[in-house]
Amino acid sequence: MFRGTATALITPFAEDGSVDEEGLRRLVDFQEENGVNTLVPCGSTGESATLSHAEHIHVIQIVVDQAKKAKVLAGAGSNCTSEAVMLSKRAEDLGADGVLSISPYYVKPTQEGIYQHYKTIAESINIPLVPYNVPGRTGSNIDADTTLRLAQIDNIKAIKEASGNLAQIEKIIRDRPAGFEVLSGDDGMTCNLMCKGADGVISVASNCCPDKVSNMVNLILDGKKAEGEAIDSYLHPLFKGLFVEPNPIPIKYVMKRLGFGNGCPRLPLTPLTETGRAKLDPILEQMGL
Repeated sequence: MFRGTATALITPFAEDGSVDEEGLRRLVDFQEENGVNTLVPCGSTGESATLSHAEHIHVIQIVVDQAKKAKVLAGAGSNCTSEAVMLSKRAEDLGADGVLSISPYYVKPTQEGIYQHYKTIAESINIPLVPYNVPGRTGSNIDADTTLRLAQIDNIKAIKEASGNLAQIEKIIRDRPAGFEVLSGDDGMTCNLMCKGADGVISVASNCCPDKVSNMVNLILDGKKAEGEAIDSYLHPLFKGLFVEPNPIPIKYVMKRLGFGNGCPRLPLTPLTETGRAKLDPILEQMGL
């Protein structure tokens, strides 16, 4: 259902730090004009952790309203199950096509706790639910057996995998039921994972170069792996450069250069440092960004 290229949208902020609605609407248009299949507001890249509930819901509402072609997979996760249920229900009410839900962070649940968390959310909504596995941020991993167990729940339709554990992801790809999608959550691993059978990516880099990421993904899906790998090689310095400091610090800097937002994340994240700019600027100049 979410096969192809999805962009983990930044949340543009105005100079006073409020959500820049006009900038967000232009960003949605920019993504659709450049071939992105799915828009993902309010994920980690969208700074959901620093948005109030009212802002979170408003951002989803803006993206749903502005999107004309792309699907909307709304970030609606929490380390509190009842809060995740509330956000997921609101996303469904607003017209989102699905919800992306990060694995419960900080609390370090057992695998059974992770399963029950997602089962409870899935049973509260009638749209697809996509768990998001990113142990580097959450402190716990959704192991392959748990993912495959979750895949048996009717409206859990995909997994966003950013564990970096290739053996784990390969097991999910190999043993998943028909129709269950595996989406890369790491730009640098996308080409490799798709060549092994993954279905697409939820990308940070496609904020600034949606055409190139979409082209790479579509080529691989069409069986043109060598051509896709060539684009991956071209984009690899950018994929690496966007993580010279914690996401979304670098991508917000890049998007300001392109006219989207003030370039500043909310505290406790701070703007890209001079050291970070010295590493990233040459890559951007080379790519015309």
